[in-house]
Amino acid sequence: MKKSRFSEEQIVRILQDGARGDRTVEAVCREHGVSANTYYIWKRKFAGMETDDVKKLRELERENSQLKRLLAEKEMENDAMRALFRKNGLALPNGARERSF
Repeated sequence: MKKSRFSEEQIVRILQDGARGDRTVEAVCREHGVSANTYYIWKRKFAGMETDDVKKLRELERENSQLKRLLAEKEMENDAMRALFRKNGLALPNGARERSF
């Protein structure tokens, strides 16, 4: 996942500035050096969140990404072991299932 150049606090502050309504979203974005597209992505993703909520969400997203990567590695290892078992004419260990896809 790409690292944002804005901290959680900055994102929340920018969203709060835009929500106040005393300036246009474009003016707020210009002031903070953020594209309007990024602002609306943040708004959709972080709407109504406080700084701690945004930090927790980002932490969970990082953890989820790491776990998905680990799962993919383990699946590749398991597939290699299955292929090795088949090649050597061995039965799969008890509890192991043959996948058919």
